[in-house]
Amino acid sequence: MSDFAIPPDEMKPEFVEFEKENRVVLEDPDNFDAWEKLVRIAESLEGGLNRNSSPQAIALTRNVFDRFLAKFPLLFGYWKKYADMEFSIAGTEAAEMVYERGVASIGISVDLWTNYCAFKVETCHDPDVIRELFERGANAVGLDFLSHPFWDKYIEFEERLECEDKIFAILERVVHIPMHQYARYFDRFRTLAQTRPLSELLPEDTLQQFRQEVLADPPPAVQAGQQQIKMERGELEIEREIRARIDNFHLEIFSRTQTETTKRWTYESEIKRPYFHVTELDEPQLVNWRKYLDFEEVESGFERVSFLYERCLVTCAFYDEFWYRYARWMYAQEGKEEEVRNIYQRASMVFVPISRPGIRIQYATFEESQGRPDMARSVYESILECIPGNIETIVAWANFERRQGGLDAAIAVYRSQIENDKCDIYTKGALTAEWARLLWRIKGSVEEARQVYQENAHWYLDSRFFWINYLQFEMDQPTSAETENANYARIRQVIDDIRKKSHLPPLTIKDLCHHYMVYLMERGTKEAAKEFLYMDKEVNGYI
Repeated sequence: MSDFAIPPDEMKPEFVEFEKENRVVLEDPDNFDAWEKLVRIAESLEGGLNRNSSPQAIALTRNVFDRFLAKFPLLFGYWKKYADMEFSIAGTEAAEMVYERGVASIGISVDLWTNYCAFKVETCHDPDVIRELFERGANAVGLDFLSHPFWDKYIEFEERLECEDKIFAILERVVHIPMHQYARYFDRFRTLAQTRPLSELLPEDTLQQFRQEVLADPPPAVQAGQQQIKMERGELEIEREIRARIDNFHLEIFSRTQTETTKRWTYESEIKRPYFHVTELDEPQLVNWRKYLDFEEVESGFERVSFLYERCLVTCAFYDEFWYRYARWMYAQEGKEEEVRNIYQRASMVFVPISRPGIRIQYATFEESQGRPDMARSVYESILECIPGNIETIVAWANFERRQGGLDAAIAVYRSQIENDKCDIYTKGALTAEWARLLWRIKGSVEEARQVYQENAHWYLDSRFFWINYLQFEMDQPTSAETENANYARIRQVIDDIRKKSHLPPLTIKDLCHHYMVYLMERGTKEAAKEFLYMDKEVNGYI
């Protein structure tokens, strides 16, 4: 039920509808449509929330938004809705807290940063505080190919204050960024450069270099009768020539930005859904993201590549492959261990469903590699709390314990999981086979492994994994003329148990018998042909 119980006398129809939809969400937390409906109902309680709404309605609505955005933190539009609601209920500070939570959850959302900064402009009267927020936003989303709404808002703010030097500084940053509307920013930058002091146009060392080049050129000569008189340049003439060189320098910047933008245009034009949604992406979209990442990894440095990965993982948050790829790329960068950890944690704790534990197992391996075995162990344990009996996780955990503490530690994991009531009989059969494999492959004790199979066979008559591995174990033992008869007897016994005692599906039994028949032809004795034909009749013959 909801964290806030509604007294019976307050069960108005709208609250009844709220409780009904809330139960749907609690029973099926992955039902996105139900969540959206619940949010709409909550927003409309008592005709829409404001400062005069009842504490009951306010608490219910806050609770819904908190739960919804904890489940789907990349929905920037709902952070905006939540902030607007808090502003109408509790004022500026409460709204800012929501915005801060939002940009912490989806820090590369151009829309959210633009809305946050616009809100700050309207509610704050300290230009330095507002400018500081804009700078945070610029560092967070300034490289986005579609970041022009944010940059427009930043320039508009400085225009209000009539700070042309600040506007020029912003434009000087933007003209270097490959983005959708790069040309109009450059046009304004170039126009504004004509009226700005030289000291603002270039770094001091570059400016001095241009001045020296101008002074080094011979001044133009003026024809007077039959004589040419060399004219000395005035300061205005020198400045005019310097500005001409600076303009050419800026045109080179424009040309480079244009080239970089054109390179990315193909990929950007194929991104049909740049935002997060729970529905699946079609294959062409996934292919485009793969190719775009391939391109950026070759063409760009750390900042642009990591930013593209962050954009990709908004759209593709539920796709393991991109989390794996991002973590691997980051791991290849020197000194970025903490960033790798952050990637694994975000994938494990929020986005990748627990039903696909592979990324969490990879995270545990990473922590092990960093000398943090306790953290790795906690990851394995936390996975099994959510999906008890997951074979992939248990095997990975047992192998981890073997690396850390030896064979007995690994066997202890298998024993504890086999004795766990939350594991079904099929899982226990698979784990018993893995236990035997450890004794055989790691300890080198064939007899101890065989003993595990023999002593547990009667428990796992339904376990396909157990019997496949038992048969393979016996068939994989090394043989010679002296030992083949003994090996044959053991293999034949396993086949007899599979056919006469196990409860495996007929097709599985048939497949295992075919495997045995290949053994008869390849390693059997003089009597093998007779047994082969008998098995062929029994397995493949008429009923």
